[in-house]
Amino acid sequence: MAPRSRRRRHKKLPSSVAPVLVTPPTVVTPVPQTPSKPSPSIDALGFLSLENNVPGLSQLILQKLNMKSYEEYKLVVDGGIPVSGFGFRCPREMFQRMEDTFRFCAHCRALPSGLSDSKVLRHCKRCRNVYYCGPECQKSDWPAHRRVCQELRLVAVDRLMEWLLVTGDFVLPSGPWPWPAEVVQDWDTWFSMKGSQLDATLDAVLGSHAMTTLWASVGRPRPDPDILQGSLKRLLTDALSRPLTMGLGLRALGIDVRKTGGSTVHVIGASHVETFLARPGDYDELGYMFPGHLGLRVIMVGVDVATGFSQSTSTSPLEPGTIQLSGHRDLYHDFWEEQVETGQIARPDLAVAFHPGFHSSPDLMEAWLPTLLLLRDYKIPTLITVYSHQELASSLQILVELDTHITAYGANPFMSLKPEQVYSNPNKQPVYCSAYYIMFLGRSCQLDKRQLEEKVDGGV
Repeated sequence: MAPRSRRRRHKKLPSSVAPVLVTPPTVVTPVPQTPSKPSPSIDALGFLSLENNVPGLSQLILQKLNMKSYEEYKLVVDGGIPVSGFGFRCPREMFQRMEDTFRFCAHCRALPSGLSDSKVLRHCKRCRNVYYCGPECQKSDWPAHRRVCQELRLVAVDRLMEWLLVTGDFVLPSGPWPWPAEVVQDWDTWFSMKGSQLDATLDAVLGSHAMTTLWASVGRPRPDPDILQGSLKRLLTDALSRPLTMGLGLRALGIDVRKTGGSTVHVIGASHVETFLARPGDYDELGYMFPGHLGLRVIMVGVDVATGFSQSTSTSPLEPGTIQLSGHRDLYHDFWEEQVETGQIARPDLAVAFHPGFHSSPDLMEAWLPTLLLLRDYKIPTLITVYSHQELASSLQILVELDTHITAYGANPFMSLKPEQVYSNPNKQPVYCSAYYIMFLGRSCQLDKRQLEEKVDGGV
């Protein structure tokens, strides 16, 4: 165990990161602490940053969702109050209000409230996703929009089809893998392995009453079956990307999942994305990736973990072949001191952070710094994911400055195939969740800055 005083010296930022005056949040510990402002939430920062590109957009979203403040919105997405708290009278109203949150001119950024009586926002007829206040703006915007129009068409369909996951009418197909696990290296081999069994599952969803009701409620024509099947497959990869990316880390970092008592994975910086509406079977695919494993604990830790997402956190040995999910609302370095060091929670065999975002703002870097140094100094095998090649380069640079030993990085073979629209900048190239990964273990990076820049610039 590292002395506490040693860990608390890890407050100085590397020279490449701009310092800010932010102190850690108040925690109840035997050591006296100075009260301070709460640590930044990546969810809150993302929501409030909408104003940077489209002034008034965050308030428009709250208005259309019948919310008075971000805090009220957060209570819903965190599970603090039921989804019915949005107050929609019927599915058609819900879908219309949700679509209204995307209504602003992609070129001049005008909101409906800022338009004259002679103007109305109309969507692009090709993608049905981006809106314009008139032909002039649409024509001026076409050089930028044409590059992403086709992908945004997929986004518009996926945004509606995702409702079937929320309602439980699209249940992720699951079952032991008929192929040897080492053969399944990416989505191509995974889909080939699932074969006709998966096709039958998707066909059943396409022909279901829920699918008919969905498209009757959205007020637009139902797309062709091949388009809808493609959407279901993309949604499936989005849901399974996280457990299979964890498996990629367990494989690549050589972690023994057959140790007595089971293995433990900590998901650091977890939010409602990983925990809101999560179901116990969502990580079954991780177990099938490792037949014969002796139990896997997946513990979600973060200040934005959904309220109520907390199942058994017992340190008792797991039954072979079982997966246990649990959650803790806390900063990871505080969770470590209060839960791991005291023996209440198992030390992780693998730590995973999906889109930590520490490269994006000084506040987030300040919040992540104690955790990154803790993972480095305790030599915890760690995997993080990012959205883009640009984020990969920025994150690698920070980790090099922190003297971490980077063991691998590159394109993720189990990235989500569902394109994600940049909400307030719809003509920006869509991104894909967990598109790239970085793995590190302990200190002493093998690459210096110049070598790293050459490798990243040359592609991975």
